[in-house]
Amino acid sequence: MSVNNNIIVMNNDEDIKEKGNREPLLKKHYYENCPGCKVDRAKEMTQGSPIKHLFNIWLITFCSSLPITCIFPFLYFMVRDFGIAKTEADISSYAGYVGSAFMFGRGLTSIPWGIVADRYGRKPVAISGILAVIVFNTLFGLSSSFWMAITTRFLLGALNGLLGPMRAYAIEIVPEEYQAIGVSTVSAAWGIGLVVGPAMGGYLAQPVEKYPHIFSKGSFFDKFPYSLPSLMISVLALAVLVSCMWLPETLHRHNGSSESHQHIEVSDDSNIGKIVQKDENLLLNWPLMSSIIAYCVVALHNIAYQEVFSLWAVSPLSLGGLNFTTDDVGNVLSISGFVLLLFQLFLFPKMDKACGAIRLSRISGIITIPLLQSYPFIALFSGFTLHLLVTSASVLKFCLSQTITTGMLLLQNRAVEQHQRGAANGISMTGMSIFKAVGPAGGGAILAWSQKRLDASFLPGPHLVFFFLNLVEALGVVMMFKPFLAEKKTTPSQQSQ
Repeated sequence: MSVNNNIIVMNNDEDIKEKGNREPLLKKHYYENCPGCKVDRAKEMTQGSPIKHLFNIWLITFCSSLPITCIFPFLYFMVRDFGIAKTEADISSYAGYVGSAFMFGRGLTSIPWGIVADRYGRKPVAISGILAVIVFNTLFGLSSSFWMAITTRFLLGALNGLLGPMRAYAIEIVPEEYQAIGVSTVSAAWGIGLVVGPAMGGYLAQPVEKYPHIFSKGSFFDKFPYSLPSLMISVLALAVLVSCMWLPETLHRHNGSSESHQHIEVSDDSNIGKIVQKDENLLLNWPLMSSIIAYCVVALHNIAYQEVFSLWAVSPLSLGGLNFTTDDVGNVLSISGFVLLLFQLFLFPKMDKACGAIRLSRISGIITIPLLQSYPFIALFSGFTLHLLVTSASVLKFCLSQTITTGMLLLQNRAVEQHQRGAANGISMTGMSIFKAVGPAGGGAILAWSQKRLDASFLPGPHLVFFFLNLVEALGVVMMFKPFLAEKKTTPSQQSQ
């Protein structure tokens, strides 16, 4: 009899022998040509933190996240140059269509990409996702019309399906004690990429105007003024693509096919093996679906917060805002991203080991509520004190959000077996994309409403918008507790998958 993670194969009756006391029935066996078995064997033999694998995960995820937000600083001007908007007020509407095209494409294809990852492996999906970044991100920078921009952004989202499979990969490539770090690495890389992306777009767009001593009039970058940030990201993606060629595959393949979906139940009395198919309906897996629903609510809150914070910070004092410049907002987000990286690398693993990811998520959600409601009071300060308080609050908010996200992702990946993790993450990505498409519009509408009732006796001005954000957060916190949230009971062998 041989055992490989969640696969137990009965070879013949002679493999089970009675020698006085019965020997343990379950013994690990590794198939010679199985990539998943090679990874499992390496995990058993390797001691210490898997720095190499964590770095690869971070780099792939970071590269994939950069194109999403790098367009925000220059998208308004890009759409203006297309000449499609009849009035200046229409520019923002058309820019919104371009911005949402990526999420729309990703929402349509996240589940199919997850299924592909479960059938053919995580590595092919990662490679195809990076290829999509190289091709369609470059074409977007070269867009000469509104419809070309829309099409390239849609295809970039639809063909870049690596985030869900990378979350599953982060669980499978590292030993069990490092699974929380693996998932948090994906979350941190994604979050930091969403902060670094706008900085690249802001600094590198329209280089002929900003850096005339380097880029001359009539040059390539004068004809395509928004291509430089896209090209820089594509060059990085090309380097990541080369490194992906040595990426270990974690999907188990035995006898030329994926057999990680089979179990053998062994009877001590009869020594007879029985194959049991484990392909369950994911939509009926409540431990999975409850964590996905809670995750989507948290994602809605996070994207609405990011939209509201940026708009509120640059709003004038007369509307209850902070009257920050775009540089001030950039400084706050840059510091937040840097501290978040340190938090994920050094502090979160220790906190997770002491409290557990789920308990940390609950505590973080509860702390977030009074933190957000304090934002309007922070606006009463000025000068250095204001900047210090806003930056500190932003840092804490980002760290709390990433803690919650990491906890929900761990639950999702532990609620299913390896052969269904890609599809499970695909469902999660689809739900998240839908909620994230709603968040910015809803947050912006409520902020605009709140700025029209500055003299209200109940929740005046910005107090209202942060109250609504807290309602969503409170709903997410409730969903993190039983009986709504269910945790799947796993055996040690299943946890190590």
